[in-house]
Amino acid sequence: MEALDSEVLVAGGGPVGLTLAIDLGQRGVKTILVDKRPKPAFLPKMERCNARTMEIFRRLGIVDEVRKSGLGQDLPMDVFVIRTLQDPPIAQHPYASVNELKRQGAEVNDGSYPLEPYQLISQYTLEPLLKRVAERTPGVSVRFGYELISFEEDADGITALVRNLQGNESTIRSRYLAGCDGGSSTVRTQLGIELEGESLLEMHQALYSAPGLYESIPIGKGRHYHVADEKSTFLIVQDDTVHFTLHAVVDDSSEMVELFRRTVAAPIEFEMLYVGKWTQRLMLADSYGTDRVFLAGDAAHLVIPTGGLGMNTGVGDAIDLSWKLAATIAGWAGPELLKSYKSERRAIGARNVDASRQAAIGRRTWRSICGPLAFEDTPEGEIHRARIRDLVDKEQRKSNELLGIELGYRYSNSPIVIDEPGEGPDPNSFDYTPTTWPGSRLPHVWLSDGSAVQDLIKPHCYTLVNLSGNSDANQVFAREFEKFSVPFEVLAIESDAAKQVYVRDLLLLRPDLHVAWRGDLVPADVAGVVSRVTGNG
Repeated sequence: MEALDSEVLVAGGGPVGLTLAIDLGQRGVKTILVDKRPKPAFLPKMERCNARTMEIFRRLGIVDEVRKSGLGQDLPMDVFVIRTLQDPPIAQHPYASVNELKRQGAEVNDGSYPLEPYQLISQYTLEPLLKRVAERTPGVSVRFGYELISFEEDADGITALVRNLQGNESTIRSRYLAGCDGGSSTVRTQLGIELEGESLLEMHQALYSAPGLYESIPIGKGRHYHVADEKSTFLIVQDDTVHFTLHAVVDDSSEMVELFRRTVAAPIEFEMLYVGKWTQRLMLADSYGTDRVFLAGDAAHLVIPTGGLGMNTGVGDAIDLSWKLAATIAGWAGPELLKSYKSERRAIGARNVDASRQAAIGRRTWRSICGPLAFEDTPEGEIHRARIRDLVDKEQRKSNELLGIELGYRYSNSPIVIDEPGEGPDPNSFDYTPTTWPGSRLPHVWLSDGSAVQDLIKPHCYTLVNLSGNSDANQVFAREFEKFSVPFEVLAIESDAAKQVYVRDLLLLRPDLHVAWRGDLVPADVAGVVSRVTGNG
């Protein structure tokens, strides 16, 4: 057999590429990750891991590391609309701290809460953390300072040309290539795949160090402070509460210093560490790849920060791609399994781009009436601020209250999911409805011994969750999975809460916690079910 440098080459060392490399390594897949940067950059492109991403990090065994490195778990996540940080807020939407959400989730067992709540953590904190995890993961080689220049795909694999910081070139031979290399993706460009969509505002982003600011904010602690001006000014607290970012529509980067000073409106010492331009884009790739080359993260979809769906969608890409690559490399995946990555995740990419668009429209709606009148200390100014408040209460929530988008996505019309007649809960709703409708993520339920069902589902195999008390189904499914040499386990549960939330007595789960099939009785064609969900047709 041909000697390979790696089984999977990952291009791009952002959160998506690193998550993919870690998960592949944990599945025993030899992986090389390359990134043209010498090290992760100190730029806060994202600042919140949503609930689904944190559930994924829990399954990777790193959720505690992420939480310890992020925003304090007792700090609130409130969102404000303001004139300045010193004036009474025009609007304030309270959002619970991590620890408060954990307390609430411990008291509720109806599937409506995630196993892990969100976590505010800046990208400049998360990337180095994930890099360290990848570097200690057996089978993973992390090579920052190596740029993917080009690649050739043949029937057996990929030959990639890379160049290091010294200009030396070398080749890497792998079976598969994952392009996690961002919006200007080399992988996507060479494949000739276009991004289609729309560009919105061109904004400036600046990063500041202001050590005394957070503790001195008089109007209340939060994570986001939207300024009701005509510049779409938006102040974001970073995870250490020492650094802040400011986004605004300005003509010149030099304006960002004075704009920060006006927003703070207090004699606080600060330093601007970075300023640059970026353009809001809502775009989706025409295709997510070929037989051996795949796109994930920003290489496949560009989602503006409104709603916080960009990096989090990319982590979902990584996990879906990882288990399917691992299964294919291990030899037990059917021919349709890996192909399903492209159809499943592109549909979710389109859904999340649209959700971000809805959130952006909501924000534009209330921002359209902002401007100088909002800052006047006059009766007219107060009336106008009340108008803004009313619109904010209706429209801004689309950016911050979208648990249904985060948890409720479903792999509908998937070639490896057994569909049911009907429609089920709306998978595009911003409100989350717990469901085991085929293709859905398994809702979180606590068992009587304090364990979580999700924690009992192993990531390397298909699992039959059996709530019926009848073991006959276990042997029937086991025999069929054995015919395909597919890893399979049974989880027998006695739980009234699980029976109420999961609705069906039998749930067949994929390694990624998504429901492949469900029923109350053993299906007449078990062989057909197992063949379909394992990609064998």
